[in-house]
Parts: sequence; C-alpha cells; structure tokens
Amino acid sequence: MLCIYVDDLIYMGTNWKLIANFKNSMMMEFEMTDLGMIKYFLGIQVWQKKGEIFISQEKYLANLLQNFQMQNSKPIATPLDANEKLKMEDGAKKVDGVIFRSLVGSLMYLTHTRPDIMQSVSMISRFMSSPSILHYAAAKRILRYLNGTRKLGIKYAKEFKSSLIGFSDSDWAGSIDDRKSTSAYIFCIGTNVIAWSSRKQQTVALSLAEAEYSAAAEAACEAVWLRRILEDIGQKQEDPTVIYCDNMSAIAMSKNLVLHARTKHIELRLHFIRELVQKGEIQLEFLSTLEQPADMLTKAVTAEKFEKHKGQLKLTN
Repeated sequence: MLCIYVDDLIYMGTNWKLIANFKNSMMMEFEMTDLGMIKYFLGIQVWQKKGEIFISQEKYLANLLQNFQMQNSKPIATPLDANEKLKMEDGAKKVDGVIFRSLVGSLMYLTHTRPDIMQSVSMISRFMSSPSILHYAAAKRILRYLNGTRKLGIKYAKEFKSSLIGFSDSDWAGSIDDRKSTSAYIFCIGTNVIAWSSRKQQTVALSLAEAEYSAAAEAACEAVWLRRILEDIGQKQEDPTVIYCDNMSAIAMSKNLVLHARTKHIELRLHFIRELVQKGEIQLEFLSTLEQPADMLTKAVTAEKFEKHKGQLKLTN
C-alpha cells in the first residue's frame, strides 16, 4: 500500500522483499531520502512496536495551545458544557471572525486523531460566519480540555480476524437555530476505531425515528466506502457490516419493505438502506443508548458518560 502527499511517501506491505524492491526502484528513478520507519507525518506522530501502533498529535497540539496562549490554562473534564446551548444569535458581543475561524480550522485538523473533540468542534464550526464572545469561549473551553489531555491518542492493536462494525446515533432537533438534528457515526475494525463523524443533518427530521434513520443512512454510505477500501487491500468483508443504533423504529424501517404515508418523505433513504440490507452489505442492530459510543458525538454529555465512551474508543496516553 502506498500513500502519497506531494513529495512525501508512506509505503507498507506484508512482504519485506517486495517493499525493498519498491524502495530500490523508486530511489533509482527519483532523488529520494529514506527516513526509515514512520515517526511523524503531516502533524501526526506515530509510535510502533510489535503488534501495536499508537498515533497522536501531541506536538501539533502543543503549538496550537501556544499560538492561542492557552498552554497554562486550567484543564477541564469535557470539551463542552453539557448544560450550555449555543445558538447563532445569542446577543453577545461579536469577536474577530478571522481568529475564530483559524482556531476552528486548527481544531478540525486535530480531530484526525482525537474523536473525543469531534462533536464539540463540529458544534462551534456552525458559528464561523458570525462568532460571538460566547462561541469563542466555547472554543477556548475545548483548548482547556485538550491542555489536560495532551498525550491522548489512538492505540491500534493487532487482531487476527476482525470485522468492520459501525455505531450510529442522532440528537433529534438539537439545533436551537433551525431544529435540525445531528448525525454521528463511528466505525471500528474489531476494537480499533478507524472512522468517525459528527455533523448537522441537511433537513429537519419530523420524528426521532426519522433522525435516527437519517443518521443510519449516513453511516451506511460510510460503510459501503470502507468495505470497498478493505476489499482493495485484500480484507474483503464476507459478512454484512453491523451498524448498531439505539432506536427500534429505525431498525424496523430497514427491514420492512412496505412504505407508509408517514415515511414516504424519506423514501430515498429508506430504499437505499433496505437495498444494502437485502444485498447483505449492512445490517442494523439494536444497542442500548448507555452503551452507544456514538452518543458522545451527537451532543455534549456529562463527564461520566464522556469518560465511558472515550474508553470505548480506546483513546489512551
């Protein structure tokens, strides 16, 4: 497998002879420097040992905290206050949009190895067009949380036979401004988290079931894409990818082939998921909200819930 970014290359494989041949061929054709085993790439630090890989953005985060003079800030347990409801027009004084957008963009890049801040960064990104002092305070709270968790990253452990599994969830009508819901998903290979997302839905959901089903549809799209990638690298998924959600009505809709008047306005999403279910590519299964790790990506949660779900994602120092 080869990963190229401008003139930087990462290559990997299961056959050392083929890897050596590739390296020698490239160095004969181009002027290249072999830096050995990967340790740092595009702001991401990599540590490797037998059967385990750990990635983090500790250096990138240290620079970010220093740039915004938050390196000595008091740490806090969660990136967002579970009781605070941010909205577009809050009556507070406006702040410099350039500085705010720069901070949000920097935080967004940090989510490549920090799914624990995905929801909070997605939330504050909604206010980039006209940020207020309250929005900026929320962004600085994220920095306070990060200051106390600088070394946090993702550990990947070797698993001999692993299946792709997903988790999807939604926060129905959570946006105060337009009452749109938030969709979230997490995907793992075995117990190793590989993909995550948190974003506002494009349309207003008329029911909790619709919001959950829309979130499941987004997760299904990601599942199809991930299955194709895994197949390309020789890890074809023979069984359906199970996507866990916490809404029985949404699961029932994925299996019921009859369209009702109350669901016909989401007909395209209904047919899309049902088709994938019939083809044996995905399967929706129930998982209690208490055990649903994607819950932390739909809304701000209490410190207790946050720590539990963070542990499920294998985020560690």
